[in-house]
This record gives sequence, C-alpha cells and structure tokens, in this order.
Amino acid sequence: MTPDKPPRLELKHASKSFGRVRALGDGSLQLWLGEVHALLGENGASKSTLVKLLAGVYRPDAGELLVDGLARTFVSPAEARDAGIDVIYQEPTLFADLSIAENIYMGRQPRDRLGRIRYDEMHREVDALLASLGVNLRAQQLVRGLSIADQQVVEIAKALSLDANVLIWTSRPPRCPSPKWNGSSAIVRSLHERDVAILFITHRLDEVFALTPRLTIMRDGLKVCDALTEAMSIDGIVSKMVGRDLDTFYPEADVAPGDVRLSVRNLTREGVFKNVSFDVCADEIVTLTGLVGAGRSEVARAIFGIDPVDGGEVKIAGNKLALGHPASAVRAGLALVPDAGGSPRPGTRARVEHCA
Repeated sequence: MTPDKPPRLELKHASKSFGRVRALGDGSLQLWLGEVHALLGENGASKSTLVKLLAGVYRPDAGELLVDGLARTFVSPAEARDAGIDVIYQEPTLFADLSIAENIYMGRQPRDRLGRIRYDEMHREVDALLASLGVNLRAQQLVRGLSIADQQVVEIAKALSLDANVLIWTSRPPRCPSPKWNGSSAIVRSLHERDVAILFITHRLDEVFALTPRLTIMRDGLKVCDALTEAMSIDGIVSKMVGRDLDTFYPEADVAPGDVRLSVRNLTREGVFKNVSFDVCADEIVTLTGLVGAGRSEVARAIFGIDPVDGGEVKIAGNKLALGHPASAVRAGLALVPDAGGSPRPGTRARVEHCA
C-alpha cells in the first residue's frame, strides 16, 4: 500500500533494550489513515514494546518515529494523545462506579458559567458518539457490569472524543468463541468510515482475515513479514510467527503407552460432573478439555482431594486413593499444578478426553 500521502504513523528500524535484554531488535511499521492493519506475533514477540514506543510510553534507543512524514519524539503518552494516537488496551482502565459519560469526559466536563457540570449536554454528546459506533450503550449507564468488550467500546469512544485518528487496539483473546465478534466487526468498520487508522493486535486469525487488508508479523523482536492479508493463509501466518513449517511443529511420534499410572472410574460430584472415567499411562499426556464451566477444573480438584465427591474411585499405579484428602494424593505421588500451560515434550504420546 503506497498512497500519495505519507503514512500517518511510521516506525523505522526501532530498537529498545532494558539493560542487557534487547526487547525489540528491529521494529518497523507503516500505518495510513483509514487503514485497518494487523500486528501479529506470538507472546514475547515484542508487540507490546513496539506499541509502547508508538504510544509514548517508551522512547526508542535507535530508529525513528514519524507522524505525517515528520520525525517526532514522544516523551509521554499525553504527547502521543495530543498527536492523535491512542491505545485501547486489553484491560480497560475505567472507573466502575461512574457512568459511561463521566468516564469519557473525566477531567474535562462541560460546565456553565457557575462551574456546574452540564450533564444534559454531556449525555447528548456521548449518546450521539455511541450511536455513531452502532452499539447499544447509553451515556448514563454505569461502567460496573459492562463486559470487557463493552468497556473497550467506551475506551474507543473516549479516544474519539479526544479527536484521536490513530487507534492501537489490542483485542482480548477469549477462552471460547465470543458473541461480541459481530459487534467488533461493526465498530472496526465504523472507525474505518471515519478515516481512523487502526493497528489491530489480536490472536484471533478469523478477525485478521475478516477485517484487515494488510498485516505485519513479528518474531523474537524483529519484523519478519509485511504483506497483504489476502496473499497469506492461516498456516502461512502461523509458520512466520513460529519460524518453521507447521508439519515440523508437532512431529508425529510413534510411542507405545506404558503402564496405567492414573485410573479414574465413574467419578461423580452431583450437579458438577458425573461418571467421569479415563486412564493416564506412562509416556503419554492426556488433555481434559471442554468449555468454561464444563467441569474440567472441578474434576482435577476432586482427583487431588481438594473437592468432595459423591461416587467413583481413583487409583494411582493400581492402588486405590483415599478421596477427599490432598495429603494422601501427595503421598501417592500425585501433584496438582493449577492453571499451568506448556507443550508436550518430544516423544510423548498425547491424547484428549472431552469433558461434556
């Protein structure tokens, strides 16, 4: 994309280090008004560092930041906002016990000649702004109780009320498909019609292909790809992000399972889960999966003895485990690591159990 005008925002070969740790090695990006541009990369690819350079949180050690073709150095986020650049973070920073309008106009409320806040005017302007974004929110609603997606909409409205024309939007990665997806699409298109430049940072590739004509991929602090979205495939994007082809990412391992180490039979806790049965053998990893609320964590807690059960049995290496007693689980060689993530080690057999 090479319009006649210079990019609204451009970062050229920026680098940033913290002590001996190089957080960003070569960050380069071009963003034009009216463009929706995706910034992609694994966690740790230095996307956040690049965003903080654009937003004035950090200053680059080397490289150049240009706004409308002119070199700029932002010493604070306030200077970036004054230049029309704002960031919509994954976790909004709003006052929960104030209304949407009060949050949007915090510190700059319209006042009459006696210093009283003109609430009617403020509510009219915010309602008009929210309506222009196509969302079903009202100026007088309290922020408390709004979803994260709706709070991000409030942050976007606040940025627009400050005449921002560059939005850096970090999309929250959901645990399961979000009903807010259609709303996100409508808001992005509304911002595009306003000629707002959007840098869209997301882990959801369906959003990338639906909304962004161009993308930049980062890996290990370096820009590795700048391409038209239509020229890429999901596998191609992921390969660029991880640095190797997907067919080598999880090589098939022909490993025979060993003896049964953990055996769960008809484990039941009334109203939570019922008749859960599976085995875990030596040299394999079994994944217990399901949607949020399906009972995965509760099953793990029950096996370890934290939560009570109403029926069933658990055996460790053939020996029956006394349920309801974590100390017994520890003595039997069982460990519980809550909310931990990771990848199977090479040569390990993997299997999935679905918790319905």
